[in-house]
Amino acid sequence: MSTHVLDVSMSTFESEVLQASMQGPVLVDFWAEWCGPCKSLTPVLEKLAAEFNGAFTLAKVNTENEPEIAQAFQIRSIPTVYLIRNGQPVDGFQGALPEGQLREFLARNGIEAAAGGDGDEPEAAPAPVDPHEEVMRLRKLVETETDKPAHRLDLALALLKTGAVQEAETLLDALPANLATDDRAVQARARLGFAGLLKDAPPAATLEQAIAANPADLHARHLLGAHKLVAGDADGALEQFMEMLRRDRQFEDGLPRKALIDAFRVTEDDDLVGKYRRQMSALLLS
Repeated sequence: MSTHVLDVSMSTFESEVLQASMQGPVLVDFWAEWCGPCKSLTPVLEKLAAEFNGAFTLAKVNTENEPEIAQAFQIRSIPTVYLIRNGQPVDGFQGALPEGQLREFLARNGIEAAAGGDGDEPEAAPAPVDPHEEVMRLRKLVETETDKPAHRLDLALALLKTGAVQEAETLLDALPANLATDDRAVQARARLGFAGLLKDAPPAATLEQAIAANPADLHARHLLGAHKLVAGDADGALEQFMEMLRRDRQFEDGLPRKALIDAFRVTEDDDLVGKYRRQMSALLLS
């Protein structure tokens, strides 16, 4: 493990995170052994910590072993990462971001690789993962690692991105109790409602063309928003639903407002939800 990566506990959190953040940024990675996405995120964070050679410290918190720290940070799902400066969280994200987006996160916060790191040039951002290839990969994991039900949750989430709603729902129904109440499972169930809209819907590219030709096509905007939400683009989805509200509040018995409220329920980014809630309130009260 790199000298810039450490496991922290309740007894060391004060010195190795809070006090250390007075000297330089500390990235706190909340993870657990059973968490599938954590296993893809943490190695990339460790790699970047080594490459950045002390520009930031990576502090790993196992939420199973350190529930007090997780509770103090109000961790609702993992992986969750917080950036700590001067003893305070200043930015963060949830979920396993690809390396390119992790680099963007660090750059946005003014963290640049220090001289003498493991790599002189940042690696190019990896190509986006094809959702169908991800489904195939996870199917193999489910078959070969039958004692890890978290793989089935990962597969259900991947299937939702391909539109395989029924299979995803079957997998979610079969999850053990500890995973069925996991935030990611709850979010996935909420997404099923949006995914159901896509059963016979045109692909996203076709809907985008329809909207370009006729920006007032609210049916196309609704379906495109559903596509984006299921694919994980909450910002893009909320913008489509908000534009529906701007153009016609009463469309199909208030569908724009209903779509926004439903999307708020499945969006994990509280800041993003707050942004669009304010826009919706200002529009409805105008």
